[in-house]
Amino acid sequence: MFDSHCHLDYLDDPEAALGEFGLSGVVCIGADPEHAHSAVKLAERFHQVWATTGLHPTEASRDSAEVRAEIEALSRHPRVVAIGESGLDYYWDAASPEQQRGAFEWQLKLARERDLPIVIHVRDKQGQDTASREVAETLTHAGWPRGILHCFNGHAMLLRAGLDLGFYVSFAGNLTYKNARDLQEAARFVPRERLLIETDAPFLAPVPKRGRPNRPGYVRYTLQFLAELLGLSEAQLEAITDDNARRVYGLSQPAPRALPEG
Repeated sequence: MFDSHCHLDYLDDPEAALGEFGLSGVVCIGADPEHAHSAVKLAERFHQVWATTGLHPTEASRDSAEVRAEIEALSRHPRVVAIGESGLDYYWDAASPEQQRGAFEWQLKLARERDLPIVIHVRDKQGQDTASREVAETLTHAGWPRGILHCFNGHAMLLRAGLDLGFYVSFAGNLTYKNARDLQEAARFVPRERLLIETDAPFLAPVPKRGRPNRPGYVRYTLQFLAELLGLSEAQLEAITDDNARRVYGLSQPAPRALPEG
């Protein structure tokens, strides 16, 4: 199985987590320069780990020439496979909309310059959809066709914009929750060649692990749920989502399953 999005460096025991459930690939997200450095170190150490570098929208108040230079430099590392996660998050008030939009638009430009996919984060305040609409409009205007709608939130306009551009759509453990009917309907709509699964570990643990810290190996529960939802076998969906993850991240060959010594 391939966990297309997690925060492996947040875990106390990343090596043990990688050994669970036969994970063939994990993308560790660099949500700011410090975590991007940690992600790269893990990717250097473990053959089945790759990294991203970016500035999460809740960190956008840190946006500066120095931060941008560090993110850009890290994007040239051979184990870095995407920019982000980036986007808009209006649920939290950690950064102003203006700061978030500036950081987001710069990261879209960087992704184009570096010919890398961009990992998109979107979160709205409850009952609102401003962030979803603004991200859809920004992506459409930018026209960059390589990217992932991470932990997809179910917004129809965002889904249409992403699919029209050629984006992949990733579902996390919240797909398995009883009240996630909008996500489940969206998952049925996404073409199978654009489907991804993720954990976003240590967040959003799926049923039956809900309420516990999430782990990359728990991607199996989302895989099981989604396979049943789509009327596929687990083996079929595993092959589909593994291939899709490798395609969007530009990884041509499967990574070794065994952990390197040391």
